[in-house]
Formats: sequence, C-alpha cells, structure tokens
Amino acid sequence: MAVSDNQGREAPFAEAVIVSQHGGEDAYLERADSAGGRANQRRYQQESDQGRTRHKNVTLAQSMLLLALLAASIAFAQQRGIVLGNLTWPEAEKALKPDTVVVIPIGAESKEHGPHLKLKNDSILAEYFKRKVLERAAVVAAPTVNYHYYPAFVEYPGSTTLRLETARDLLVDICRALSRYGPKRFYALNTGVSTARALKPAGEILAAEGILFHYTNFLEVGAEAERRVAKQEGGTHADEIETSLMLYVDPASVDMSKAVKDYHPSEAGGLTRDPNKRGVYSASGVYGDPTLATKEKGEAMAQAIVEGMLRDIESLRHAALPK
Repeated sequence: MAVSDNQGREAPFAEAVIVSQHGGEDAYLERADSAGGRANQRRYQQESDQGRTRHKNVTLAQSMLLLALLAASIAFAQQRGIVLGNLTWPEAEKALKPDTVVVIPIGAESKEHGPHLKLKNDSILAEYFKRKVLERAAVVAAPTVNYHYYPAFVEYPGSTTLRLETARDLLVDICRALSRYGPKRFYALNTGVSTARALKPAGEILAAEGILFHYTNFLEVGAEAERRVAKQEGGTHADEIETSLMLYVDPASVDMSKAVKDYHPSEAGGLTRDPNKRGVYSASGVYGDPTLATKEKGEAMAQAIVEGMLRDIESLRHAALPK
C-alpha cells in the first residue's frame, strides 16, 4: 500500500509511521500487514529456492545411483563365468558339468614383497586375474587358495609356506572333490613361481585318475610383453615387472618411496637377509629393480598375462582327457 502525506505525496517509511498515527489504528495495521506480507513472501521465496536445491541434489544422487546400478548390471550381464561361492548347492549342481572348466586361483596372502608392496600382493593379483578371466571365459571359479609353496621367503617376517607335499595334495584334494560332481578339467590360475614345483606333481597324480590339470607358468605367460617393457638388469620378485603390475592393478597398495633396487644374482637358492649365509642375498626382500616400475608397463603386462591365461584355458577345454 502506498502511504501519502497530507498533500498527496508518497511518504517515506519513517514518515509513514507518523501518517499512520494521524490516520488511526486501521492505517497502522494496514502498514504492518503490508510489511509482514513482504516478509512472508521473501520467506516463501527462500524456502522455494531451498526446496528446488534439495530436489536437484536428490535428483542428482538418484541419477548417480541409477548409473552405478546400470554399470553393475551391464558388467554382470557381460560376465561369462560363474563364481562357485555365490551359488547354492542346487545351482552348483547345474553348473558343475562334465564339460565345465574349473579355475582355481592361487595367490599368497602372507608372503613378503619387499618394503614397498604388501604381504597380500599375490592375492590381489589372483583376484584381479580371476575377475578378468570371468569376464571373458565360460568357467566356474573356485575360491582362491591363499597358502602354497613359497620356501624362498621364510626369513622375512609374515611370510608363510606349506611343505611341497602339502601344497601338492591341497590342489589334488580340491580337484578330486569337485570332480565328483562332473568336471574333469581344472586350471590353477597361478601367480607364483615356486608354486610350480608342487603343481606339476599334482597334475601327474590327477592325470592317473582321468582328471586334466593345467596351471599358469607365471614366468612365461607374459614373457613377450616383459621383453618389450623391462629395463632392469634382472629380477623376478617385487621387481620392476611385479611392481609395475601392482601400480596398474592396485596403485594404493604400492609405496614407491620405499622401493629399492636389490639384485645380487646367484644360483644358491632362496632369498636370505644374511650376506654370510647360503642363498641369494637381499636385505630388502626384493630381487630386481622396482624403482623402474610404471603403471604403463603394468598395463601392458596385465593385458598380456590375461590373454595368455585365456589361451591356456581354451587349450585345456579342448584337450583330450587322460586315460
């Protein structure tokens, strides 16, 4: 409402109070109502703006959730393999057929990898390669075996190893048990080197029972890519290649500030922290030069290893069973 003085001119707010007093109580209340109305309008506008902001935030959160669910569903739909542990026993009965290839990942979860990599390094790699194989191969993946034959690292705290016979029989027993339900082809998705000394005799025992058992030769499966990218003088453990893999697969698990070159080649046996003992001396537990590692080298190695594992699996799928 416009407030005027006695000559008909609009009065400013201070004058309006005086005018309202001359005009009586009704004029005063009308002025108050007008001021209150504008305050209510401003409050309404603020609440409306806040409501629109909350709506936008909720809509954005819902959109992000929908996209995440869509991505997960697409990934699931694209996955060709099956994780055995996710099944019920009736579902497992349908999945474990005579022509099924069963993949058994092997990755140490308590084994030294120098001062810059975790004890669970091999387990991380095994889980990564398992996921990649499941995306592209029609296999059933058994639970990961996280203890095996690693005698070369026992001087470094936290490292564990099974006896060769125990490591051998562990895989034999797993394959025997699952073969009762139909499968006769098994592939050890192997991320170790010394493990092969137990896996080879396991395959021989199983072959005598009509079960075909193959495993990854981890030094050979990515050898061609390694020849292209490696710059180190030599090495096979927590070195340029293994550290590069981890920088690509799980960079958060790598502390490059602690990476050191430690390479003293010898044919004397496992690693030792004592320079006066028989063995390959390594104060750090490293055998090679991880300071040369890069994520790009790791990507090249990871892709090569996955392709090699897939070739192994398809070769196993079409190989004749032992008699």
